[in-house]
Amino acid sequence: MDKLLAGIESVNGAVNGFVWGLPMLVLLVGTGILMTVLTKVFQVTHISHWWRNTIGGIFKDRHITAHTGREDKQISQFQSLCTALAATIGTGNIAGVAAAIVSGGPGAIFWMWIVAFFGMMTNFSENVLGIYYRRRNLHGEWSGGAMYYLRDGLGAKKGCKTVGAVLAMLFSIFCVIASFGIGNMSQINSIAVNMNSTFGVPAIATGIVLMVFAGLVVVGGLKRIASVTERLVPFMALLYILGALIIVIVNIGQVGAVFSSIIKGAFGMKAVGGGIVGSGVAMAVQWGMKRGVFSNEAGLGSSVMVHSSSNVREPVVQGMWGIFEVFMDTIIVCTLTAFAVLSSGLVNLETGEVISQNVSTAFVSEAFSTVFGKAGAGFITIAILLFAFSTVLGWSQYGTKGFEYIFGTKAVKVYQVIYVVFIVVGATMDLTLAWDLSDTFNGMMAIPNLIGVLALSGTVMKITKNYVDRKLKGKKEKPMLSAFEDIQAEHEKEV
Repeated sequence: MDKLLAGIESVNGAVNGFVWGLPMLVLLVGTGILMTVLTKVFQVTHISHWWRNTIGGIFKDRHITAHTGREDKQISQFQSLCTALAATIGTGNIAGVAAAIVSGGPGAIFWMWIVAFFGMMTNFSENVLGIYYRRRNLHGEWSGGAMYYLRDGLGAKKGCKTVGAVLAMLFSIFCVIASFGIGNMSQINSIAVNMNSTFGVPAIATGIVLMVFAGLVVVGGLKRIASVTERLVPFMALLYILGALIIVIVNIGQVGAVFSSIIKGAFGMKAVGGGIVGSGVAMAVQWGMKRGVFSNEAGLGSSVMVHSSSNVREPVVQGMWGIFEVFMDTIIVCTLTAFAVLSSGLVNLETGEVISQNVSTAFVSEAFSTVFGKAGAGFITIAILLFAFSTVLGWSQYGTKGFEYIFGTKAVKVYQVIYVVFIVVGATMDLTLAWDLSDTFNGMMAIPNLIGVLALSGTVMKITKNYVDRKLKGKKEKPMLSAFEDIQAEHEKEV
């Protein structure tokens, strides 16, 4: 078994190095830059509009939070956001940020911000395409995502039918496999390790308990998952933000030095950890981007699968929720984690050298302990439990949609049962291998998805311009709501 795991790790390391090399990072950030340009920097120029129509409208617009009827297979806009955030706000926001700082220095946080800024428009574009090309399945549920805009969008272009179909199938396969890595085993492993180190709970016990709880939710389908996440996500996010803010406020005198360290480290104005400057910059860029994508998932084509189940009719409206999703995950939660760690005294802000011997979540626990004492470790353990378990719930839906595309609607229960059983496997496996598998299949998912977004970038631009002209400039034009005439006609009556 050891030889088998060693072989898997060796092959995975080679693949991981390929999918997360310079070409991959250029593709990821380049796509975000292109979509930012084509939409005329929508995330900045229309910030007040997307803010008002997303989180700012929760208490004003009942359509955002209104639940659909029992027989209606759609979920509300707020539920789609919470389910997507449940999947994205996970160990990447805690362990991922710690790993970025340890391996890439404080400068990695700057590159995480850059990925997030442009990733907002990648996520926006994915959601716009997801709504525009979605279809209903045999159960009347919306099915949307990269596999559908690859097949029906890219595939509709002259000479691209086969390419679109092949890329759609590859994306679905990678999605199913990735769901067991980023969405399941790496998350559960983090919970098990922290529960054992903090409270002495055996990993197998943690795995079994979480398997039972997840089974009760996951097998119930999207509406049950959404009903849980819309309660869990706001609670866990606000709790963690409050804890991190307290640390930053206590260490408020270090904030300026922290920000300076991040900027200097990002551009090689000093060595990272006493190493060579050029190498330090490369590591800062690589780790900042890798952990940024792992955290907010922009470019993976993952969250669009749940956003496509929203009861929204305007593709751009759901696109704006995608902008907020990345903003909340990386700009707010990841940044607070970074500032809490960097201001705690565990990192030399002059050299970027990590003084602590701890890594991953233990590093963040130590930072929280500088203010909260022994309770700091317990706080991070509970945060990991909530963050990671919610990710397991959210990613179960992504894997379900990928499995549905490959094997059909009737086969999804098989996937859901296997997914739940693998929770026990994740609790007892090697953490390093779990993270490496996550990174590898993240990258493999991103490649076909980004090809689709780039190929359909003109479509996103047209849909966005159509929306801005109608909603912000008052022009009378026919709305672009769906690529399919029957759904377009249906939605026009409701808009």
